[in-house]
Amino acid sequence: MRSITRTSRATAGRRAPQLSAISRARLPFALPPQQTFVRTVTSDHHSSSSPSSHTDHRPRLARASKEHKPHFRKILIANRGEIACRIIRTARKLGVSTVAVFSEADRNCMHVAMADEAYCIGPAPSSESYLKMDKILEVATRTGAEAIHPGYGFLSESTIFAERVQKAGLVLIGPPAEAIRSMGSKRESKEIMTAAGVPCVPGYHGSDQSLSSLKSGAESTGYPLLIKPTHGGGGKGMRIVRSPSDFEEELLSAQREALKSFSNDEVLLERWLERPRHVEVQVFADGQGGCVALWERDCSVQRRHQKIIEEAPAPGLSNELKNDFAQKAVAAAQAVNYVGAGTVEFIMDAATGEYFFMEMNTRLQVEHPVTEMVTGIDLVEWQLSVAAGNPLPLTQAQIPCIGHAFEARIYAERPESNFLPDAGRLLHTRLPINAPHRLETGFQEGDEISSFYDPMISKLIVHGKDRPGALSLLRAALGEYQVVGPSTNIEFLKSVAGHEAFGAGSVETSFVPTYHDDLFPAIVVPRDILIQAGLYLALSARAAHEKLSNGPWAALAHRRFGDISTMSFKLDDRVVVVSPTLDGYQVSIEGEDQVEQVPHTQLVSDTEIESQLVDSRMSSTVVPVRQGHHGGSEKLHIFDSSHHYVITHHPSLYEDSADTAERSSAVGSGTARLTSPMPATVIEVRVELGEEVKEGQVVCVLESMKMEINVRAGRDGVIGDVRVEKGRVVEEGELLISLESKPVPTE
Repeated sequence: MRSITRTSRATAGRRAPQLSAISRARLPFALPPQQTFVRTVTSDHHSSSSPSSHTDHRPRLARASKEHKPHFRKILIANRGEIACRIIRTARKLGVSTVAVFSEADRNCMHVAMADEAYCIGPAPSSESYLKMDKILEVATRTGAEAIHPGYGFLSESTIFAERVQKAGLVLIGPPAEAIRSMGSKRESKEIMTAAGVPCVPGYHGSDQSLSSLKSGAESTGYPLLIKPTHGGGGKGMRIVRSPSDFEEELLSAQREALKSFSNDEVLLERWLERPRHVEVQVFADGQGGCVALWERDCSVQRRHQKIIEEAPAPGLSNELKNDFAQKAVAAAQAVNYVGAGTVEFIMDAATGEYFFMEMNTRLQVEHPVTEMVTGIDLVEWQLSVAAGNPLPLTQAQIPCIGHAFEARIYAERPESNFLPDAGRLLHTRLPINAPHRLETGFQEGDEISSFYDPMISKLIVHGKDRPGALSLLRAALGEYQVVGPSTNIEFLKSVAGHEAFGAGSVETSFVPTYHDDLFPAIVVPRDILIQAGLYLALSARAAHEKLSNGPWAALAHRRFGDISTMSFKLDDRVVVVSPTLDGYQVSIEGEDQVEQVPHTQLVSDTEIESQLVDSRMSSTVVPVRQGHHGGSEKLHIFDSSHHYVITHHPSLYEDSADTAERSSAVGSGTARLTSPMPATVIEVRVELGEEVKEGQVVCVLESMKMEINVRAGRDGVIGDVRVEKGRVVEEGELLISLESKPVPTE
């Protein structure tokens, strides 16, 4: 087993602060131990540097008693990315040494650098690394770790892993295996909840998984219905079915995806509510019988059944309903003798207020930071304390809910392409500077977002004195956040956070499809952005020329004797003309009469430009990304104060754009050339050469990041060429299948 070891925390920590120093300064649990949880609840979190000067509205951990058991000396973190980094930060604060594990693809990732020790456990696929129990347990034993924190995902809800950890003489920082088993099966958990008096969604939860039984269950449940795997979460394998004719195909697809993601293809069927809200309650229990609810979160804004914006507390709930949710969640946890951090999820009818138990996640949730922000409680610290055998430090009556918090998940994905995951190197990142925030991430500029794992880059968290105040901070922080490399959902998140309905608290799981047109407006590049792009290219060309010339005429590089040099740039389908003048520059766009006078403009850095126009001032970040190796076009990523624009710059004003158009059409949905929308693995080819197909028919199934992608025929036709076979790995834009027109019958 290959390994790398970090022997010095000072050395290991140098790389991490690039993405987290700004945020850690504002966290109540990032302060020195004696100042834990001291923070004034105001709209300005910048002032948290001197907590002792404020009134303390937050609970402090109970003082250690004689019976208080010490923390573990060393723990292993069986995870990667932001959650591994999150656990390491709390462990450091408590003086607990950490051991990280990593795949070959993650060798240079942040959690590897942050941990005190780090060991490679296998190749990139999670099935050969992060899901390898033997290797993880071997590292834990070899390094002297006393406990294992599974984070979320991977092995965090594996009954087998929990049992093996215990048999190895180690402690799992999580619930007992029996609780995981009971709640890990959505079918069994619903039976337990019904017995405990917790309402459950009507549907089919039977153990008979034959096609005939499931079809019968679908008929009794009624349409629309939801197919849901009984194990796992994260939206994997979930399908909404609105018609009996679609049931079998969607069922088979859901079962395949569930089997790949959770090694179990068992599913259940539930009645689908047309206006559902996703409300969940954070619970925490100790080994002495104590159990508390840390109030509720709303996670209704989702895509592909996966949360993208979460908030605490849930908006629009009465105190009576909040207390009812909390009591039902505690009853659910106590029904299975739960220990540790868990989340009880409910689905609520937005129209009637009726709610049902959905499932319990027997682990720390991705969205746990919003609960931490409104309660002032470090949930990871509680996990370590309870796992060491200590009672909960607070009673239910001592747990506050102060202010409001939002979390936005930053994903490498393409919202405009039905949120397909993306991958690639982070070429440029810039965190919010002015907006107070907390950022949880496992990546920094230069790191690779791999197609082998979940595409989440980071989580952006804000806290305000109330919902409007917190939402203002979220909008501001998103406006400042810059990422170039893989496509991201940041612009989409801005649209959601800025939507009137979201601001009013009208959150439902159908929010994205309901307001689709508002959330995906037509992108029009403003005139001033085109001007700024032209100025940037002109100044960059001048700067490059000056570097090549050290003579006395270098400062006049933009002039010709007896004339003034004019530069033209083709940006998308527009031509921007930049001409130096004695007083600065003038910029025009071909086809327009208006000429913009620019008295002053300068490159502040290789990617920063400031321009003073006659009646306005602009500051922009411009990140050029070359598309081809030699002489190809480049994408200009331009960030102003609140938006991110992408403009294609063609190197020559007179180039023929036909080739570019052809390349673009080849990677689209097209009707004749069916191509891969992203790097993926072919898991099924459903057609043969010469076969007739109908518009919308699935011809090929791809898998990427544990998600199935159906490739459908864009029109009726005949299969002209099949370039792939099952198991083949394909690149983005690679031709899969070509489609020819049906021959016209002759008389």
